[in-house]
Amino acid sequence: MDSILSLLPELFQAVILRTPEHVRNNLEEIRLRTGCPLELIVSNSCWETPDEDLPIFKKEHAVQMLQRISRYSLYTMEEELKRGYVTIRGGHRIGLAGRVITENGHVLRIRDVTFFNIRLAKQKIGAALPLVPYLYQKGRWLGTLIIGAPQTGKTTLLRDLTRMISGGIPDRCIPAKKTGIIDERSEIAGCVAGVPQNDVGERTDVLDACPKAEGMMMMIRSMSPEVLIVDEIGRKEDMEAMFEALNAGVSVMASAHGFSLTQLKSRPSLAPLLEARMFDRYVILSRANLSMGCRMSVLDKLGRSIAAEEEIWH
Repeated sequence: MDSILSLLPELFQAVILRTPEHVRNNLEEIRLRTGCPLELIVSNSCWETPDEDLPIFKKEHAVQMLQRISRYSLYTMEEELKRGYVTIRGGHRIGLAGRVITENGHVLRIRDVTFFNIRLAKQKIGAALPLVPYLYQKGRWLGTLIIGAPQTGKTTLLRDLTRMISGGIPDRCIPAKKTGIIDERSEIAGCVAGVPQNDVGERTDVLDACPKAEGMMMMIRSMSPEVLIVDEIGRKEDMEAMFEALNAGVSVMASAHGFSLTQLKSRPSLAPLLEARMFDRYVILSRANLSMGCRMSVLDKLGRSIAAEEEIWH
């Protein structure tokens, strides 16, 4: 939290520090929009501050925040201003929005940053442990696609799976495996200057801020991983690279936005991969009961349920 608070104008730091401890501990997002009051997202809902008028985020606050995020050197953030986000110490990700400068239909950078979304990285050690009996069989990790809507825990599960795959699980006699992460959005490992801020295991190599389609084959050729970790697949070029990786004998753990396997099959870019049954397991996430966290169900490669929602909890 200290690394986040130091970026905020003092007025907003004070508001967050005044909130109850359970609110700070469960913060998911801090949203700042020019001309609007501070918004705190707690357990997927907006926190209503009792008996207090929240301060309005102004243009001068946005300028001050951007200066602090860039350490008063905006030219060093050219790539981040093009991508629309920056990862800071602790693995936290700050989404940026505002006026965009384009050239020939391509984004050059965000010129006037007036909206910020600070997404707090909270590693949950052991979150994926209930999945191990379904994903590790006969001495190998099965190719798996994790499906869920935003904020259902897809990246959290992938991160914890990476940690366990890379380090092994001695009490279950599961050995460590060479693991590679293609972290296009810097969310799994949360790298800063190439160094992971999250615990992703000692035998893990990371290609940070690298496009997935190119990164998968780069990782296979250069680092020879036994398991490949990829977040948020969906483009046609991602599918082509995924086919190559799976056919190269590498187990792939990936995630995709969606509500069900049926819905994903209706997406033209993903349909060929799913119809070819390249994944051995599908993990479906939902957030039906926020007080209990995220629900998980597991399907086999034919789409048949092998673990019902009520049996596995995250």
